[in-house]
Amino acid sequence: MTLRQKRFAAGRSSRTVLAFLTALSASAGAALVGAAPADGVPAVTTIARGVTYRQFDIRGTKGLTHAHLVTVDLRDTHVRLDLLYPGAVAARAAVSRLADAQGAVAGVNGDFFDISEAQHPGVEATGSTDGPAIVSGHVLKAAVPDGQRFGPALPPGTGTEDVLGVGADRRARLDRLALAGAVSTPAGRMPLDGLNQFALPVNSVGAFTADWGGVSRVRATCGTDTDRAAACSTDTYEVTVRHDRVVSTSGVPGAGTIAAGTTVLVGREAGADRLRRLVKGERVKVSHRLVAAASGTPYRFALGGYPVLRGGQPPAGLDDTAAAVRTAVGIADGGRRVLLFALDGTPRYRKGLTIAEVAAEMRALGSVDAFSLDGGGSSTLVARAPGASGVSVRNHPSGGAERPVPDGIGVFVRP
Repeated sequence: MTLRQKRFAAGRSSRTVLAFLTALSASAGAALVGAAPADGVPAVTTIARGVTYRQFDIRGTKGLTHAHLVTVDLRDTHVRLDLLYPGAVAARAAVSRLADAQGAVAGVNGDFFDISEAQHPGVEATGSTDGPAIVSGHVLKAAVPDGQRFGPALPPGTGTEDVLGVGADRRARLDRLALAGAVSTPAGRMPLDGLNQFALPVNSVGAFTADWGGVSRVRATCGTDTDRAAACSTDTYEVTVRHDRVVSTSGVPGAGTIAAGTTVLVGREAGADRLRRLVKGERVKVSHRLVAAASGTPYRFALGGYPVLRGGQPPAGLDDTAAAVRTAVGIADGGRRVLLFALDGTPRYRKGLTIAEVAAEMRALGSVDAFSLDGGGSSTLVARAPGASGVSVRNHPSGGAERPVPDGIGVFVRP
């Protein structure tokens, strides 16, 4: 299959998922919530070959909490992990709906995301994640600046480029993915500092593709590299490139779906000045890729969050005071075994764990590396019951129902 065919197939798959979820939104999907914990559930349940589920209590410093765990054996070539997402970067759906739409047998919620823009009146929250994302080998987006991320303070030495991913070698690992991109014009090259992300660095140019969705691109020009609440820039410019030629320009970022073969360039401050030099009809080539800091193996799947365990040791500065309902992922056996972990949000267990306690628990479960994902009302773990056609929500989301999220980790088993 050629690269063009692969991209077409990825785009067609995304549109199918988005259409499925749109139709499903009218149904009572929330009926799946609260299926467990329940009396009489065996200690370990086999969900599918290479995939098991269990639940257990944990005594934390703030009190008793309850955990749900899916263990995935990647040594079984029928089993794989991939990104759950609703067919667009700037879109959200419940984890159970994402899993059923894509045919996953289990999954958890994913990265922290832009859930509110109260500090920017009139600006639409994008629902897009902080970190990079790759689905089935296709790069969806890059990371926002560290100061723009939505979520708790990061531990020292971590950032929005941190990812958990699975490479073409079928091994899970922690890494960092940085954007490398350029806009080539007859007058020369300009750096590309953003790809389908809700916040662009000051003075930069970013690209938005059909993967973004229809949400307004204004948010990308708000805040600064160190302050997400800072005002939106008044110095912006947008250029639409179709089939490598400039077809339109605008003084403000726009909205609406982006057609295949089209890239919208958004610039702020010095980046806006660079884009103003482009004229309609001019030939422009946009290139971008994500560069891994540690692995030479291409990633088939990746999503953002932050490390809480590396080589069996927690990074310095992990918080040991604030307890909450949390989601995490552990890596064991040289990347061949993955543990999807989520706490229960029912009132009895809602005190949760500190992030330092999560790191300790993941190590006790056998993880050598571990990664924190979004928690609180987003924490959701789903798994199929034996013989069922769809997943059920195994933990109780702390908001009383599943929160729509932009991505997650799906477990897929080939018959």
